[in-house]
Amino acid sequence: MRHGKKFNHLGRTSSHRKAMLANMACSLIVHKRINTTLAKAKALRLYVEPLITKSKDDSTHSRRVVFSYLKDKHAVTELYRDVAAKVADRPGGYTRILRTGNRLGDNAEMCFIELVDYNENMLTESKPKAKKTRRRGAKKATDTAAVENTEVKTEAKAKAKTEDKPKAKPAAKKEDKKEDDKSAE
Repeated sequence: MRHGKKFNHLGRTSSHRKAMLANMACSLIVHKRINTTLAKAKALRLYVEPLITKSKDDSTHSRRVVFSYLKDKHAVTELYRDVAAKVADRPGGYTRILRTGNRLGDNAEMCFIELVDYNENMLTESKPKAKKTRRRGAKKATDTAAVENTEVKTEAKAKAKTEDKPKAKPAAKKEDKKEDDKSAE
């Protein structure tokens, strides 16, 4: 019976599950984003977030505790040097799971799990875009002044163009049309 056993066993023995989660946590810390199944990502989140919280306190004891979970000194060094500095002011929620659809072979639900502070695309898209209005009456005073200035300039240009052209030619065109009408009859 499974009384009180709430975490996902992932179909593996205890030693296999611990080794797999340690390897996935090292990969996540080194690469900042990994692709895996949704069930493994949720299990990894429970595994790695307490380690990131522990990395905020840079003491010998906390390094040894984290190393006992990860078993990789390069990942521990990266965690304490780079990751801990970025998440120092964050109270929790260091990872994000983005679902990517189902795998073709066995239809398993796939996802990306990533460290939140390292996704530059999400950080830059957080700025809201200005809302455009389509109503005529909602123009600002500066906009109407700019429109009036451009209208005055275009009217001045149109007057300058008409003054430059000589007006003798249009009278000759009317006589030519009359002669064409008589010849067509």
